[in-house]
Amino acid sequence: MLARVTTFAIDGIESRRVTVEVDIRQGLPAFNVVGLGDKAVREARERVRAAILNSGFAFPQARITANLAPAYLRKAGPGFDLAIAVGVLAAAGAIPPEALTRWAVFGELSLGGQLRPCGGTLAVAEGAAQCGIPGLVVPEERGPEAALVSGVDVAAADSLSAVVRLLAQGEHPPPVDPPPGPQAGAAETDVDLADVRGQEHVTNGLIIAAAGGHNLLMSGSPGTGKTMLARRLPTILPPLEHEEALEVTRIHSVAGLTPPSGLVAFRPFRAPHHTISAPGLVGGGTVPVPGEASLAHLGVLFLDELSEFSRGALEALRQPLEDGRVAIVRSQRTAVYPTRFMLVAATNPCPCGYAGDDHRRCACTAADHAKHRRKLSGPLLDRIDVLLDVRRPSAAELAGAGTSTSSQEARERVIAARERQLHRAGRCNGHLTGTEIRHFAAPDDRGARMLRRAYEDGHISARGHHRVLRVARTVADLAGRDDVLGQDVALALSLRHDHAVGREAA
Repeated sequence: MLARVTTFAIDGIESRRVTVEVDIRQGLPAFNVVGLGDKAVREARERVRAAILNSGFAFPQARITANLAPAYLRKAGPGFDLAIAVGVLAAAGAIPPEALTRWAVFGELSLGGQLRPCGGTLAVAEGAAQCGIPGLVVPEERGPEAALVSGVDVAAADSLSAVVRLLAQGEHPPPVDPPPGPQAGAAETDVDLADVRGQEHVTNGLIIAAAGGHNLLMSGSPGTGKTMLARRLPTILPPLEHEEALEVTRIHSVAGLTPPSGLVAFRPFRAPHHTISAPGLVGGGTVPVPGEASLAHLGVLFLDELSEFSRGALEALRQPLEDGRVAIVRSQRTAVYPTRFMLVAATNPCPCGYAGDDHRRCACTAADHAKHRRKLSGPLLDRIDVLLDVRRPSAAELAGAGTSTSSQEARERVIAARERQLHRAGRCNGHLTGTEIRHFAAPDDRGARMLRRAYEDGHISARGHHRVLRVARTVADLAGRDDVLGQDVALALSLRHDHAVGREAA
């Protein structure tokens, strides 16, 4: 007897429909799984056999062939276990074939027959909705995640037995409620921009970067507060919109990082260690998986000790920063992941960390400084909009009351500036195209002269010219102005001047 069960394969951050065909016929007992599956899919035979027997069902003593169609599509992971088991039971007569036309199934099986969660459940639910399948069966832990998709009846089951009762007897598990939407507050309530002392110019730079979605580099001696400042950036970013939260959740789900609530409610903040490889940073592997750049999509990617990252890893960031996406090509397969993040980096000005410090002498030689500068890719630095020199605060500043701006106040300014940008161009200033820059960020005569002089003197490159205009547009938005004035350009140019890495300007 032949049975057909619908499930889905994860392809990048999307899902592709897969039909599991199970054929049982007389012959020597055998169980084969075909259809271009990886090792985890091939090992499903043993999990399915044990799960069926330990759930109290009879396992057919016959020749069983399970085909995962289409055969040209690579299948990876244990998410096909439940579909194969349901197909075997349906082909054996334990489940009526007509029940399989209404439901798709997705999940891993334990040897005892319990359902285990798999990455990519949100993408699978979206795939079921797009294919017009009325219902979807998923593991109990992933029910809220699947319920985020409207138009699909989600059944969250805890075992293979519960799935059979649903399909054979119509015994539906309790309904699943979707998790609450994104919250309006900041992700980290235990930190606040008001805690910062003696770094007024840096906090102003953070607000400008957050308002326009600009990339940011902070340089300064050890202990000046670079990491502390970076970790307060998420507290001033706008909250996620519902569609944005779904997009972020889909990526995290594919990577197996879905929170217990089922929805990523805050903008992500990713801070990988400097030993990370290029595939770990931008994605890759034998079976492509999202990297830190994709996990930071619509949030912040923080690279602490930037000069300690391998040059290959930093160079791999150039395309994601420019295009907002990364394409991972592996034999006969291409996975595309979104990477629209804010890059926030911190670095010491030299190997010893004290170049330019007023209180401690630098012990590095000229050769040390040259080697340190070579570690930081010029093309990568040219893609950074805001460069901040973080100085050591004085004793009086440390004992003071902190900055006058709280995270709540800064976030309100950032949200207002972003609303102006979205109304004007439909995107943040940090992502404006060349044509949009000329149309929306054209400066007045004084600003144009300042830009021309900076370019002719070699202080900015052609790309830097556009980035200065993006930042100037953001400065004007924060001030509530429609026109970009010379004072906006002057501030943007000052934020491009980099004392730390030994360049006159980026």
